[in-house]
Amino acid sequence: MDETRQSVLDEIKDAQSILVIQGENPDGDSVATSLALEEILETAGKSVVLFCAVDIPKHLRYIDGWDRIQNELPKQFDVSLVVDTAAEALLERTFSDHNLPILRSRPMVILDHHDVESTMPFQTTNYVDLSAASTGEVINNLFASSDYEISLPAKKLMTISILYDTRGLSTEAVTPQTIRLVADFVEAGVDLSELEEARMAMNRRDEDIARYKGELLQRVEINSEIGLATVNITWEEIEKYSDRYNPAVLVLDEMRLINGVDIAIAYKTYPDGKMLAKIRSNRNAPYAARLAERFDGGGHLHASGFKLRGRDFNEVRLEVEEAIRELRDA
Repeated sequence: MDETRQSVLDEIKDAQSILVIQGENPDGDSVATSLALEEILETAGKSVVLFCAVDIPKHLRYIDGWDRIQNELPKQFDVSLVVDTAAEALLERTFSDHNLPILRSRPMVILDHHDVESTMPFQTTNYVDLSAASTGEVINNLFASSDYEISLPAKKLMTISILYDTRGLSTEAVTPQTIRLVADFVEAGVDLSELEEARMAMNRRDEDIARYKGELLQRVEINSEIGLATVNITWEEIEKYSDRYNPAVLVLDEMRLINGVDIAIAYKTYPDGKMLAKIRSNRNAPYAARLAERFDGGGHLHASGFKLRGRDFNEVRLEVEEAIRELRDA
């Protein structure tokens, strides 16, 4: 790890213009980490462009600086840093026929904390820290004890990253190191209540969203044999509501709280044949990531997902149920 860390620091040192890329499922970890990198690297005199091939969801726009993330890939940069994923499937638009030659022609570094094998379409340098609870913690570990300054704004962003990916320091991924790091950030001036107030203000919902949440919950299907709750979100719903709130996020936590449910899955189906599955599981079912990996996805023990194309929805559902049986019995 020390050798890879030094290799990454050397790549960054030799670059003047840096592209920071996040996957096409942006979350609080990827957004805050990208912005923290921008703060650290621009303070060091680098030129930084933040890129995501899809728009940042509105519920993440409480994170100051989200509007600097663009969805047009620049043609000029010296190195790219991909945060919070090593999966090609989550960079489908990024690796389009138009973009791929540009990306392939420059060094690419993966900065991640997921235990998932890289599926990038070309050689990359992979700095993956499995001891970290979020990619924000990876970034801190990368730059700590180096010549790079980690300013208060960067610490604030890394705190957002950690809190988002650990549900407020409550997941199994949290280590004493994670808690000490957040404590150090608070001691440096990060105000946790300020961050939470900003998140709550942005996540207030319109009346029609609240009513839609009730409709979704009424459609939840329970397979009590395997402790599974599922809901299918149609393209019409995605088109109507996603700009304001991710429909899957609306109900997944409530689905996990149903008595007898160990794992909850929200499927989203698109007219082009794409299917997304967001998976959440309870503590007694630590196999969300392994379930996602069965379908070329990945994630955390209790939070993961996958994306498929050209598959029959009902067939996939049956395969997922069978995979859960196997994982429960393993």
